Amino acid sequence: MDFRLSEEHEALRASVREFAREVVAPVIAEHYEQHTFPYDVIRQMGKMGLFGLPFPEEHGGMGGDYFALCLVLEELARVDSSVAITLEAAVSLGAMPIHRFGTDEQKAQWLPKLCSGEALAAFGLTEPGFGSDAGGTQTRAVLDGDEWVINGSKAFITNSGTDITALVTVTAVTGTNPDGSKELSTIIVPTGTPGFAVAPGYSKVGWTASDTHELTFDDCRVPAAYLLGERGRGFAQFLRILDEGRIAIAALAVGLAQGCVDESIKYAKERHAFGRPIGANQAIQFKIADMELKAHTARLAYYDAAARMLAGEPFKRQAAIAKLHASTIAVDNAREATQIHGGYGFMNEYPVARFWRDSKILEIGEGTSEVQRMIIARDLGL
Repeated sequence: MDFRLSEEHEALRASVREFAREVVAPVIAEHYEQHTFPYDVIRQMGKMGLFGLPFPEEHGGMGGDYFALCLVLEELARVDSSVAITLEAAVSLGAMPIHRFGTDEQKAQWLPKLCSGEALAAFGLTEPGFGSDAGGTQTRAVLDGDEWVINGSKAFITNSGTDITALVTVTAVTGTNPDGSKELSTIIVPTGTPGFAVAPGYSKVGWTASDTHELTFDDCRVPAAYLLGERGRGFAQFLRILDEGRIAIAALAVGLAQGCVDESIKYAKERHAFGRPIGANQAIQFKIADMELKAHTARLAYYDAAARMLAGEPFKRQAAIAKLHASTIAVDNAREATQIHGGYGFMNEYPVARFWRDSKILEIGEGTSEVQRMIIARDLGL
């Protein structure tokens, strides 16, 4: 077992680390404070090929793997999580369903522009009244001739209202199964479709430079050919997408946790109290050592989950473990980094204040910590 990165993965990580420090870091605080979407940063990420990393070259991708995406997310999140979640949602939630389940025509129509970063896609799963209960979907789609007619709403949908958003993949009830349960399917809804409305952006605690909206569908009509995958397989499809996405969120959480270590080391060397750097105090040293310990072990967890996924082995439990552990330690490290910074940690001019505000959602988005524990327990046969 060798956890060392290949030369290709190491080179990718190094280039994205440089990009995050030299391009993202100087501008992101202003975007964060003004709640504006960093279009220029996203454009440059597109030129680097980051949005096409795990997709085949025939569809405009880079021909890489999912682990490469995770490495990129970790490095971006060491500096900022809004940029990282924009990439994560665009790739693992937006483009990946089309790659996994789309027809050749759908792939040819959408993937090239999504892989280039010219356009973004969103994943419309969560609904206002149900949250973690994805099986409680109320949005409905009725087949009327050669069109689907969609009615309902979705909540907390990332990348759904930017100027470059091209589509949202929507989960909807399309009928009733023989056992009486809901038949769930997924349908592509292009931006600008009549009856599809995007509400104003949410006022959020964190991730304020990312794009998040509530969506409504009022007799929204799309061609029958926009069904994504097999009718009635929507539930199984989004479970697969979420399993993969949890590895990506774990990588993002590790990045935030490591960013807290980076900033704490820097501050502990610069800040003097009682005649010496506070980093000379064992209390501070132990805090930072524990933070590094947590980031390191969480990284190993997502490495393991990603390796199992790429090997074609079962990885649901490992993905849940990685997501649960990484999100927990991200919150822990953000709290400790803020404490190390003292009063300055409460000031938005310091990155750790942003990390603190960004960390909590990691225990909620793409499956709450409670849901991860349910998944782990069920996989253990309980």
